[in-house]
Amino acid sequence: MSKYDTFLPHWDLSPLFTELDTPEFIAAFEGILQQTQALNTLFDDFKIGLRSISTLTDDDVAAYEAATNAFNTLYAGLRRVRAYLGLRVATDSRDAAAQAKLSELRGALIPLANLSTRYTAFVGSLDSEALIARSTVAATHDYGVREARIQAQHQLPLEQEDLVANLSLSGSSAWARLHNDLTSQLTVELNAERIPMSVIRTLATDASAAIRKSAYEAELEAWKAVALPLSFAMNGIKHETRLLTERRGWSDVLERCCRDNSISRATLDAMRTAAERSFPDFRRYLKAKAKKVSGAESLPWWDLFAPLTVEGAEGRSWSWSEAERFIGTHFDAYSEKMGDFARKTFAERWIDAEPRPGKRDGAFCMGIGPGESRILQNFRPSFDGISTLAHELGHAYHNLCLKDRTILQSSTPMTLAETASIFCETIVKHAALKSAEPQERLAILEASLQNSCQVVVDIDSRFRFEKAVIEKRRERDLSEAELCELMLQAQKETYGDGLDASALHPYMWAVKGHYYGSAFYNFPYMFGFLFGLGLYAQYEANPESFHAAYDELLSQTGMADATELARRFGLDIESDAFWTASLDVVRAEIDQFVSLVEG
Repeated sequence: MSKYDTFLPHWDLSPLFTELDTPEFIAAFEGILQQTQALNTLFDDFKIGLRSISTLTDDDVAAYEAATNAFNTLYAGLRRVRAYLGLRVATDSRDAAAQAKLSELRGALIPLANLSTRYTAFVGSLDSEALIARSTVAATHDYGVREARIQAQHQLPLEQEDLVANLSLSGSSAWARLHNDLTSQLTVELNAERIPMSVIRTLATDASAAIRKSAYEAELEAWKAVALPLSFAMNGIKHETRLLTERRGWSDVLERCCRDNSISRATLDAMRTAAERSFPDFRRYLKAKAKKVSGAESLPWWDLFAPLTVEGAEGRSWSWSEAERFIGTHFDAYSEKMGDFARKTFAERWIDAEPRPGKRDGAFCMGIGPGESRILQNFRPSFDGISTLAHELGHAYHNLCLKDRTILQSSTPMTLAETASIFCETIVKHAALKSAEPQERLAILEASLQNSCQVVVDIDSRFRFEKAVIEKRRERDLSEAELCELMLQAQKETYGDGLDASALHPYMWAVKGHYYGSAFYNFPYMFGFLFGLGLYAQYEANPESFHAAYDELLSQTGMADATELARRFGLDIESDAFWTASLDVVRAEIDQFVSLVEG
């Protein structure tokens, strides 16, 4: 029997480092600084990014190869150091020593950001095709070489880019850290007890309607108390983002984000058009759930994640050991490679699953080395917890498929980064549905549709909100009340009459850390979800030939854009027909759900 039956696992970071004051960590940290300085010397010796180039020479090829190899080596070491510090802080934001060292690292890496800018300018100034023809290194990094030519056209002069990088420490980067640290330490008063926000949000799934509502009301009060500093953070970040985007010659923030995510604006528009057409179907799901949960015509926000009031439909409770066995078994059914991989992550303690004070909310997977990752989750003993775990293990499997790629070859855009996670999540869901009795099937469908509703409807509400904030921030700072109003408007436009308009979540802009990082971090989740469903359909149609091609696709997500990778599977992602077909899978689940609830 698993030792995790009575408690949830904490991850093991010792394969990285054991402490900050060990000779191994000190040497690795100092090694990053020394390699950065050596890279700077290399750049100066070759005058990389500091001279105009008209005809490609042997010296240019040598400079490119030396710089590219040095970057790959440096980034590999940096990944380990940054992961160790970031993972410590993620589970304990009060870890002052790790916070201090992480801050020191950010400052020390400012020169690296400048070198990266010079590298892009240099590679972008070369004849891409001539370089690829003359250099084996360039040929293996051909996508990056061609992309650099485009990105170089959107750079500020190097001295200005250097200034931007330095100012970010007291600008957007500082505002993002404020949000992360403030929210991870936020506690909520409930029944005369102070409870971590990460724990209070898990009460949204409590069987008691009174507890769900009380937790929701207490949560809103807590967000209201910190809304002022978070509104300053939001305003500062969005102003900096828009200003720099326009100064770099992009038409708007969205154009740059589409490029960064390796998709066209046509793809984004096609996907969102198909998504909007699906909103009435999601409202059918929400209304059917509302009638069973409370007898109401629509759901209040606190019942979005409520268990169903149908006998047997609350779903079984899953222990951690049961989660291990279930995922291992059904990953095996897909492939022995995937099943063995899942068991390895459990055996080697790659996962931190226990909610506790100071630990950040949500879930993520972070690569820490070739083929190796760490997963953060706040595990719930429900099928939703299983689904989230399978999702994050999908990210880890993606990292496994990337293990033989260089760091520069494996820089995957957010759109494609969700491919494996959605695929693995779908494997587990379909396996569970096949063996479930009707009422248990209802519980699984409910967990699935909760997630689908989040990544289609809620994600689109977040997209609308962020787009509105960026546009309005052009004129002036937005107050916390105005941010709340924009959030409510976005929720009404997307959820419609599926939710009770008098009981929404005006502070969702404060909850979601994504707003305080990369711009439009939201739509890649919808893309990944629907793209993953499309690939799963390909697997079901032809499972024998799928596995090797799929792993190869995952290994190339940093080496081609989404359109090209999709084309290799016969998919046209600039057509809304593809996205509609993926959403048809969700519609079928909604039909099943409504039938089971009303039957």
